[in-house]
This record gives sequence, C-alpha cells and structure tokens, in this order.
Amino acid sequence: MSQRSSWIAAALAVCLTLAAALAGCGGTQSGGAAKVRVGEVTRSIFYAPQYAALQKGFFKEEGLDVELTTTFGGDKTMTALLSGGIDIALVGSETSIYVHQQGAGDPVINFAQLTQTDGTFLVARKPAEGLFDWSQLKGSTFLGQRKGGMPQMAGEFTLKKHGIDPQVDLNLIQNVDFANIPAAFASGTGEYVQLFEPQATMFEKEGKGHVVASFGIESGKLPYTVFMAKKSFIGKNGDIVQKFANAVQKAQRWVQAASAEDIAEAIAPFFQDTDKGVLTDSVKRYKEQGSFAADGVVDEQEWNNLQDVMESAGELKQRVSHETLVDNRFAEKAKQHAK
Repeated sequence: MSQRSSWIAAALAVCLTLAAALAGCGGTQSGGAAKVRVGEVTRSIFYAPQYAALQKGFFKEEGLDVELTTTFGGDKTMTALLSGGIDIALVGSETSIYVHQQGAGDPVINFAQLTQTDGTFLVARKPAEGLFDWSQLKGSTFLGQRKGGMPQMAGEFTLKKHGIDPQVDLNLIQNVDFANIPAAFASGTGEYVQLFEPQATMFEKEGKGHVVASFGIESGKLPYTVFMAKKSFIGKNGDIVQKFANAVQKAQRWVQAASAEDIAEAIAPFFQDTDKGVLTDSVKRYKEQGSFAADGVVDEQEWNNLQDVMESAGELKQRVSHETLVDNRFAEKAKQHAK
C-alpha cells in the first residue's frame, strides 16, 4: 500500500469513528445567507480567484456566507471533508481518486476547477550557464515535494519527459515537510528545488535562487486544484453548490480580465506578510502561464492527463472514468449564466 493510500485509509477510519459526533450538513442560515464551510489545502497565491471571490463579495452576491479554513495538507483536508468538518474542499483532484480507490461509499465529487496547471517552478541555486537544459539536473541533489502529492508527481512526470529518471539520475530528497522546503533550500540543502510562489520570486529577489523552468508549463493542463464535496452533500444541497460555482466563475472572469496589480491588491489581506511587489510578480507569473482556470469545468482531456501523471508515479491502481468523479453541471451552468 502506497503512502497516499495509507493516509486515505486512515482518514476513512477516522470518519467512521467521528460520523456520529460531527454534523456534516452545511447550508445553515446566517442572517439570510447559507453558511458554507470551505477547507483549503494550503494558503497560496496560486488560489487567487478564491480570495478574489471572498474579497470582491461574489459569494455574498450569491447569498452565501463562506467560512474559509486552511487545513494544511491533502490528508487533513480530506479527513475534514469525509468526517463532515467542512462542506467543500479546495484540494488536488488526485485526492478524490485516492478516496475512490479505497472504496468509499460516499465518493468525493469534483465540481469546480480553480487551477489548471502545476503551480511549482524549478529553482536553481546558481544561475544556468547559457540556455537552460533539463539534462543539467543529472547527478544533482534535488529537493522535491512529498511522494504521492501532485507537485511531486507533476515534477517527476516532467523529469521523465526530459529523459531523467528521478530515482536513478538524481539524489532525490523527499522527506522534508512541505512547509519546511524553502527553509531547507535556503540553509543549503539541494542544488535544485521545486517551489510554489511566492517563495520562488522571493528567492530570486533575495539572491538565494534562480527560476530556470516551470513545471506548470512542462506538465500540461490538468485539474490541479478543484472544489469538491461528498456526493451526498451535493445531492442534498444542489442549490448551494450552484451558487458556489456561480461565485467562483465570477471571480475567474474578474481575474482573467484584471491586471496583476489589481489582483494583488484584492488578495493582499490574505497575505499580510508578503511584500506587495512579490505578490504582484507572483500573480503575474501564474497569469502568464495560464495557471488560473478561466472556468470551473473539468474536461476529460485534463482528467486523463491527471491520471497519466499519477500512473507514471505509480500512485494509480486503475483509471477512473471522468463521469465517475466529475460533475460539471454546476460549472457549465455558471459559465453560461454567471455575470
């Protein structure tokens, strides 16, 4: 059993224990608005459209009172969702597949995509000599992400595409916690590191590293971060899910049209410790490579690309059909009607 399968199995066991104690139904009324509890896997500039939806009042316009909690990790996020601690999760689509692989009776359904590429960048300790070539990584010490998570799987997928076997051609380090990876690199661990924003931009400005490539561009489009809920929640609260998808679509359209400066201004309250210039540059980098999805629809090609990445990493027991874990009804309707 893989590491990811193990934590999903543990999560399911916890949920069975807590099911009687936790209230899993959302949609309670708060001053006329339906309350929705959302858990995000981490706090990230990568999720700018979500913060824009909150800050610009798009959820309120739809009659929703959204309570956002950062759950810090795919395992914790999925445990919170399965046990009823949150109503909607913002997390990588691979987690819904891991739950499905464990035979969950109440599957987790993807209903609105937020990001459509990997969000990490290859950062080198020293600037590339001449034009960067992926072969320069061979024989180096590479500080990667956690095994089984989408950042690491997308990273390995990209490396293999360029003829690099991560387990053979690199000194691959994967035992550093996600939150500690930037600090580990800054303290001297590794010659290359895989980083999200704003750490990549911050390291460049501080002279600690140099962005030489984008894993998002290299690994292609996939449902990287998606809003999802249990099938039972969607069945009982279809009107709330539709309103949620509408608000997300409004934010996505606003982000597509807005400048990096305006987006940074809107999401700044969620990143009070981040320099405004770094925030703007990070948003610009994600916009330029098309990381922010223009709508919430998870198309079949993206879904299959996700499974190709998982399969390459050895984390997929068997392929899951698009219609089994994706419900595009809400995103499609939002795309047509949300203004």
